[in-house]
Amino acid sequence: MTDFFLKENSNFTPYTSQHLWVIFLILLIGSSIILWTRKQKKSTQIKIGNIVAFSISLTVIFGTSLKLYMGSFNYQEDLPFHLCSFLALIIPILSTTRKFLYYEILFFLIIAGTSQSLITPDEYNYLNFPFFRYWFVHGGLVFFMMYATFVYKMRPTLKSVGKSFLGMQIYMILMFVLNYFLGSNYFYTNRKPNVATLLDVFGEWPQYVFIVELIVIPYFLLLYLPFYLTRKKV
Repeated sequence: MTDFFLKENSNFTPYTSQHLWVIFLILLIGSSIILWTRKQKKSTQIKIGNIVAFSISLTVIFGTSLKLYMGSFNYQEDLPFHLCSFLALIIPILSTTRKFLYYEILFFLIIAGTSQSLITPDEYNYLNFPFFRYWFVHGGLVFFMMYATFVYKMRPTLKSVGKSFLGMQIYMILMFVLNYFLGSNYFYTNRKPNVATLLDVFGEWPQYVFIVELIVIPYFLLLYLPFYLTRKKV
């Protein structure tokens, strides 16, 4: 059983019933928790938020430690510096401080970036630890931002778009430097992932990097639009 749970496989096929049931469960569990927690007292809301955030972060840390223990760790691929892993490590900062600045920077990065990992997954393991790690972390990040929005009652502003874009630029520069020294490809700044993703639409390197830079702010603005349209109703 342990061997099965830890052993890598390629039994997951995107855009099939396997993919649909995972997304359905994430939506069902996430919305149920938010609806229930909104009725609880503030201290309970904070505790649940912290449990979720730290669970996401610890899952990334455990997954990295497990690869080290099993001798399959590759510093060019397995350091927690891919965007979603990096965000998972720092999400407890938002949950414990609940500072709006952290929320507005992370909101667009997670909703725009991590949600793409749910729609176009690059993890093909199924019903083993890598499978649960991938979907718990990515689904958990999106859920937590919805939790912060509807339970903590935080909402992004127009200025948040610029702050989140600036945060992305800082992260990208750091990854360019890291990839230069390690020969790695964190944040896919050197080449596209080996599986089908939205980046395939944007051409080869470095063209897709520039295209992403051009469309990020319009994409963030599109995500902000529902908040803009409902701002007077809150």
